[in-house]
Amino acid sequence: MSVNQLLVLLFLLTFKTGFTAEIYVFVKMGASVQLDIQTQLQKIDFILWEKDNSTQIVTYISLMKKANFDSTYKNRVYFNPETFSMTLNNMENTDNGLYTALANEKTYVAAYNVSVYDEVKAPVLTVNSNQSSSDSCIVNFTCRSHHFTLNSTYNRGSCSQKEVISDGINTLILSCSEKSIICNLSNPVSSKEDKKYIKELCVNKDQNPEESSSSSSSSTPWWPVGVGVAAIVLILTGLVILYCKHKKGAQQEDHTVYTHVQFLICDNGNKSQTQVSSLSSNLQNRVQC
Repeated sequence: MSVNQLLVLLFLLTFKTGFTAEIYVFVKMGASVQLDIQTQLQKIDFILWEKDNSTQIVTYISLMKKANFDSTYKNRVYFNPETFSMTLNNMENTDNGLYTALANEKTYVAAYNVSVYDEVKAPVLTVNSNQSSSDSCIVNFTCRSHHFTLNSTYNRGSCSQKEVISDGINTLILSCSEKSIICNLSNPVSSKEDKKYIKELCVNKDQNPEESSSSSSSSTPWWPVGVGVAAIVLILTGLVILYCKHKKGAQQEDHTVYTHVQFLICDNGNKSQTQVSSLSSNLQNRVQC
């Protein structure tokens, strides 16, 4: 290497200052991430966002108010000219790497170590054996994910110590309490679990199934149905009685009017009409004048 090349290298190392510790960022596959500058300068005339010190994602010149984008990022990157932040959308595994921001061609104002992860798949909690009676409950179970397997035992109110296994990224945890057994798998961007409840596992298997069924049937609350049926019967009976009374009263009223109209009484050969208060329906009592 020539003396001139060494001088250029020393010049760059001298003036590219302001570099701070890297910030680790974890992003879910397909999500977005915003990278902000970490060091505020009095004035920024030029800023460059790079990946792995090789790919120039965004180049911005304040005087021209124009940003240039790398062709591989152009359709999924956004640059904010006010805050100088960069947002990457639809992150992929290939986006893992070191992202830096260089201001005014000499000062690093941001450094991010970005890691992209898939969302974990739910683990599976399996009951291997279950010995349950009136005074004991012993359950052996297995917690399983794509890469890990953990086993433990629950024994009436207590369980084995919490089991944990990890590869530095994915972590599988098996734990239990008086109420439930939990199998949890997580990574830096997601967490999922499978759970089983103790009350569903610790059932008295010594009880006769027929007794259990009979007990269940006898405890069924049928009284609301009986009350409802009785109420309906009473209502219908009342309606029938009211209808019959109304019909009978109407018949009597019509009959009385008819009797009054049909009775005529003669007085000295002159026809006159007199009202007769009679409830008899015998039409033979008419008098001809």
